[in-house]
Amino acid sequence: MNERCLLFFVRNPEGGTVKSRLADTVGKTVALELYKNFIFDMLATLEKRAFPLYCCFYPEDALNDMQKIIGAQYQYLPQEGDDLGARMAHCFRQAFSQDFERVVLIGSDLPDLPGEIIDEAFGSLEDADSVIGPTIDGGYYLIGFKKENFTPEIFNGIAWSTEIVLQKTLDILKHHKRTVHHLPRWRDIDTLEDLRLFFERNKDTSMSPRTMTYLKDNNIVSK
Repeated sequence: MNERCLLFFVRNPEGGTVKSRLADTVGKTVALELYKNFIFDMLATLEKRAFPLYCCFYPEDALNDMQKIIGAQYQYLPQEGDDLGARMAHCFRQAFSQDFERVVLIGSDLPDLPGEIIDEAFGSLEDADSVIGPTIDGGYYLIGFKKENFTPEIFNGIAWSTEIVLQKTLDILKHHKRTVHHLPRWRDIDTLEDLRLFFERNKDTSMSPRTMTYLKDNNIVSK
């Protein structure tokens, strides 16, 4: 059995329920289509890696929609809990209950995240207790643990979507004497400015082909 497992956190791509800050500037329909392309580009990267993948979906009654939109070939796990922290803790517990020894969780708005960063995350857990990938805005795009050092306290009492998420999380890990491997900072896509910067860094690469094609075909970032 593979001792590693990746938890891919996704929302049901319904108009008006995803990427709300981005939708305020580009419109709900465009934000919805972009989010679908983020998911497909990320899955294309993740499928090349040698570890089991679970699509952790929200809301928890959206399984049929998820299978229709992104495919029935994936393993799915519902996000259960009253807030994001509770949902992340639940999915970690589910993975560890299946005897995975190293579990990494990532979000779904990082369409150009290189697969090598995921490999680094898993590799770091051979020595470190935990691993974290900081975002530019003070949050994190990836979190991971070894089974024996899982620290669910990092998901409690956090003001999600604020600039203090990363520091608060690191403070809790330090309190519990967990060693932490820090991955490179990355910019997830929440705003039009994030989208423009994403376009600029990928316009001459082969990364994120579905997202880039959609942006070019619809002239999104020049609006």
